[in-house]
Amino acid sequence: MKNKILGSALMIAGTTIGAGMLAMPLTSAGMGFGMTLVLLVGLWLLLTYTGLLFMEAYQTAKRPDVGVASLAEQYFGMTGRVLATVSLLILLYALLAAYITGGGSLVSGLLPEAEGDTNLKIGILLFTFILGTFVVVGIKGVDGLTRLLFIGKIIAFVFVLLMMLPKAKLENLTAVPLDNLLVISAVPIFFTSFGFHVIMGSINSYLEADIRKIRVAILIGTLIPLSAYLLWQLATHGVLSQNEFVTLLNQDPTLNGLVKATSQITGSAILGEMVRIFSALALITSFLGVAMGIFEGVSDLLKRVRLPHNRFMLTPLTFIPPLAFALFYPNGFIAALGYAGLLFAFYGLILPIGLAWRTRQLHPNLPYRVAGGNIGLALALIMGIIIIVIPFLMQAGVLPSVAG
Repeated sequence: MKNKILGSALMIAGTTIGAGMLAMPLTSAGMGFGMTLVLLVGLWLLLTYTGLLFMEAYQTAKRPDVGVASLAEQYFGMTGRVLATVSLLILLYALLAAYITGGGSLVSGLLPEAEGDTNLKIGILLFTFILGTFVVVGIKGVDGLTRLLFIGKIIAFVFVLLMMLPKAKLENLTAVPLDNLLVISAVPIFFTSFGFHVIMGSINSYLEADIRKIRVAILIGTLIPLSAYLLWQLATHGVLSQNEFVTLLNQDPTLNGLVKATSQITGSAILGEMVRIFSALALITSFLGVAMGIFEGVSDLLKRVRLPHNRFMLTPLTFIPPLAFALFYPNGFIAALGYAGLLFAFYGLILPIGLAWRTRQLHPNLPYRVAGGNIGLALALIMGIIIIVIPFLMQAGVLPSVAG
């Protein structure tokens, strides 16, 4: 049974660690390592708390294998199911758009020089077509490729850390934010990097609704990505001088720009290329998982409304919307992650808070209740509302925009 707990923890970690961490250096270049550390730990605490809230509500589920949408319908009727389903699908579309944009940026850096954004558009099309083929073929193809790439991602990440950490400088790590408001602007983007909540139904079913085991799995599964993110930020902030880094990223606010900045500032072309390889592997594994999620989610939706759900129908519905965003908004990697953060604020904060609140009203004597009481629910709700409002404040010019 311990293996099932460890397996669940690794599923949580695998779902959490993805392309979102690639946006961290782009987003936090002007923040400084100290405030980045505070932000990461704070968001880890918040999202671990709401993950446990899902588990509190799952104690009352009619079956241990029901999805979150079914749980939402149990407490809030068809409105709850529709909101949960729509928010999840749009969230996945926003994430896929970000991954296509970032992947196209990395591929474009390998192509011969061309005028304008021709290379970027070609890179976006190549990235989507080649990897989308594995999704269309089926889950066996995705599973085999993902296992291979995940091993490569770990090796590349360790190699990057071994090359970067010895070059870290204390003066870079102790730099103060260029603008304190950048910390607030970065919240929706960092927020998406702790998004394990979409598999809470599967974890509940796999561990047979055993709350103690689920709590251990969530704690271990979220500490792994937190540790990886802290090491990644320590490496990038330690090696890259803040002002130089911001200047270079302003010239090219994409993942290809991150590779160029790493190479120029460290003087190591090998390190820059290792960052490119790690970024590409992280993007690919994230792309495959999210695309498969959309593919299956749209299929279920078409079945429910009794429309054809063959691969001929599913392929364009899965890839055309995010591909259009990537082609017509080629610098939108950060923007797409920001909007994904807004949607995830509903799915990962508002929804579990609402479910826990209703659960406590209707079932006051459940064996497990997350610490913090209703005050904890209220504070988490306030944080969720703030995260939803931040992108609109950035658009209005009240808060500064982050890179991208």
